[in-house]
Amino acid sequence: MTTESARRAGRSRYVARIACTWLFACILGSAARGAAAADVHGWRYLTDKLVTDGLPEGQVTRVFTDPRMPPFTGLEFSLHPVESHALYKKLLKRAAVVEARRCRARYASALEAAERTQGVPASILTAILFVESSCGRNAGSSPILYGLARLAMAAEPANLAANVERHCGDDEHDPAIVEEVHARARYLEDTFYPEVRALFDVAARLRIDPLELRGSPAGAFGYPQFLPTSYLRDGVDADGDGRVSLDEFDDAAASCGRFLAQRGWRPGMSTQERRAVLWQYNRSAAYIDTVLALARAVAAPDAPARPTKTKAAKPRTAKRRRQLAGAGTTLPR
Repeated sequence: MTTESARRAGRSRYVARIACTWLFACILGSAARGAAAADVHGWRYLTDKLVTDGLPEGQVTRVFTDPRMPPFTGLEFSLHPVESHALYKKLLKRAAVVEARRCRARYASALEAAERTQGVPASILTAILFVESSCGRNAGSSPILYGLARLAMAAEPANLAANVERHCGDDEHDPAIVEEVHARARYLEDTFYPEVRALFDVAARLRIDPLELRGSPAGAFGYPQFLPTSYLRDGVDADGDGRVSLDEFDDAAASCGRFLAQRGWRPGMSTQERRAVLWQYNRSAAYIDTVLALARAVAAPDAPARPTKTKAAKPRTAKRRRQLAGAGTTLPR
C-alpha cells in the first residue's frame, strides 16, 4: 500500500468512526426523548387529557418535559380548607390603609373609568387590587402552569390513593372519609383542569410560551390575580392598545369590575348581596371581610378599617361534612 493509499484509508476509518458516533448519539437522544414522552415527568394523567381535548401532542409533551417544568411528585390536599382572619390582619393596619388610599388617588382615572363602565365602586376595586397584589407591586413571579397543573392532578389514581391513606389514618378506609377524599379530588380536578387548558389559549393569544406566564404559586396572575378562564371571559382592553394586559392598571381595574358585574354586582346591593358576589372572587369569609372593611376605609378616609366578621360556623356533622366535601373556600380567580 502506498503512503497516499494509507492516508486515504485512515481518513475513511476516521469518517466512519465519526458517523457511527453521531448515529449512536442520535439513537440515544431519540430513546431519551421517547422515554420522556412516555413518562412526561409524572404528568401523563394530565397530558393525556389535554391531548384528548385537542392540544397538539408535540406541544404538550414539549411543555411538560421542559426543564423549567418540575415533575409531578404528588399533591396533598385538605378536605375543608378555611382561611383565618389572621392571614389578612396586616392589610387593615394603618400603614396598609394609607397605601391603599394612595393607590386610589394614584390610579383615580382608571378606577373611576372602571366604576362608570362596570358599575362597581372604585373603593371596592381598589380594595381588591390592593389585597390581591398591593395594586400591582406584588403580582407574583412563579410559573403559573405548575401551580394549576398540580391541582388538576388531584384525582390522578396514585395521588388519590395516597390522600385516602393519609386522611383515613388508622380508620382502615372509613367509607365516609374515602368518599370525602374522592369528592374533594373531583372538585379540584373539575375546577383546575379547565384552567390548565385555558392557560394554553391565553398563551396563544398573548403569543408567549405557556411557561412564561407568571403569577402566584396557586396559579393566578396579574394585578387582580385572575385565573386563565377569568382572563379569557372577563378581560377588558380598557386602554385600547389591542391586547388585554392584567399588568396594566387600566385593563386590570376594568377587568376586575367586569368580573364582579358579570356575577351580579349592581348599585344599591345589600351587604349580604355584595358578599355573595365577592364569594365568587374568593371563597373565603376572611377575604370578603377584609375587602369590605378596606373599601370602607378607602371611601371614607376618616373611617377606621375594622372588618365585620361573619359568625363562626357551627360544628359540622359527618353527614354535613360529606355534603360539603366538594366545596372549596379559598380559590384564586
